[in-house]
Amino acid sequence: ENITILPLPPKSPELNPVENIWQFMRDNWLSNRVFKSYEDIVAHCCYAWRTLQDRPWKIMSIGRRNWAQGF
Repeated sequence: ENITILPLPPKSPELNPVENIWQFMRDNWLSNRVFKSYEDIVAHCCYAWRTLQDRPWKIMSIGRRNWAQGF
């Protein structure tokens, strides 16, 4: 009863840190490539995700918002 849901506006990465995670993955592992097949796309995406999973501190630093730390 004391919780208010606020919908996030579209295209607002500063309010949705996951957008920055996806951008990091695209910038580092998924962009500027020509994929041979659907399986190749899936393999590259899995590789990117597993690589990022092995770097939890990187995930935390990408998703951190300095203005939100005071709450």
